Amino acid sequence: MATPTEPETSPDPRPAPAAWGPASGVGSVPGTDPAEALRVVLGELPGLPHLPELPARGAGADLIGRSAALLVDLAVDLTPAGWRLVPRAGRDLRRAQEFLARDLDALHDVAERHRGPFKVQVAGPWTLAAGLERERGERAVVDPGARRDLGQSLAEGIAAHVAAVAARVPEAQVVVQLDEPSLPAVLQGALPTVSGFGRLPAVAAPDVEAELAAVVAAVPAPVVVHCCADRAPLDLLRAAGAAGLSFDLGLVQDLDAVGSAVDAGVHLLPGVVPGTDAALPAPKATASRLQAWWRELGFPADDLHEAVTLTPACGLAGASPAYARAAMTHVSEAARYLLPE
Repeated sequence: MATPTEPETSPDPRPAPAAWGPASGVGSVPGTDPAEALRVVLGELPGLPHLPELPARGAGADLIGRSAALLVDLAVDLTPAGWRLVPRAGRDLRRAQEFLARDLDALHDVAERHRGPFKVQVAGPWTLAAGLERERGERAVVDPGARRDLGQSLAEGIAAHVAAVAARVPEAQVVVQLDEPSLPAVLQGALPTVSGFGRLPAVAAPDVEAELAAVVAAVPAPVVVHCCADRAPLDLLRAAGAAGLSFDLGLVQDLDAVGSAVDAGVHLLPGVVPGTDAALPAPKATASRLQAWWRELGFPADDLHEAVTLTPACGLAGASPAYARAAMTHVSEAARYLLPE
């Protein structure tokens, strides 16, 4: 007599939740030496280090050029107005790809033995579409077909990038951060036209969410979405499947959206110190600010240290090297004061 069989269940294709560290960086840092930048990041942010971005190296090391270097079967070139989609790769794209290759070489040399979470950053699909012109002019963000092609190409390129990082740091659990500083402007119709004399029409929130969700779902790693602009659409980012939300603590006023994210198990990466040189408070004062914010949200105090990873508010490319290191040290030390006594 045959025995009943258990109903088959499909394995969950989504990545396992990340083991979040207490402090991290947003991405960019000052300087031009990838090995030295990585040594600083690993030393100051050992719980969740990240692959540093070094835009001071020039075109191709910037957010749009660096991310375009990951695109599969799409090429870009640099024009006086910025990056543009083109039929064939040229020297500008090759330079961006060479920068990325040097960063991966440095990663192998400096961080090969790192164990635990490790973050990489890429422009999200909406910021990339807002930052790239189509071959016939105007930003790709106005063209649904171009956006779709970009999103699919970007997701494929991110998957290859995750594999390349994992090959160089075998004990790392890779986390992908999608940088979306242009997203509020896309939603509000605030992006300027290429001519600068007008504004592009707003894109409907359901379309924004659906296209972002498609990329998030295709990335083979937990995804953090970073937006340090005013009016960061936290509810939309959570609904799109983000495992973590990274934002400037001073700019987020919608506590209901933050609370909904926490209730949904989404990790928070609040930016708590400026991204450019400023006088820093004592780390304990920063921790107290976080604790007061958490109380206002209404969650148990002992849950705070596991719910958040502290970061600077934005990238540190515009900071002095001394301040960048101090900011990293600050968020690490402030995170220690969040531990339950």
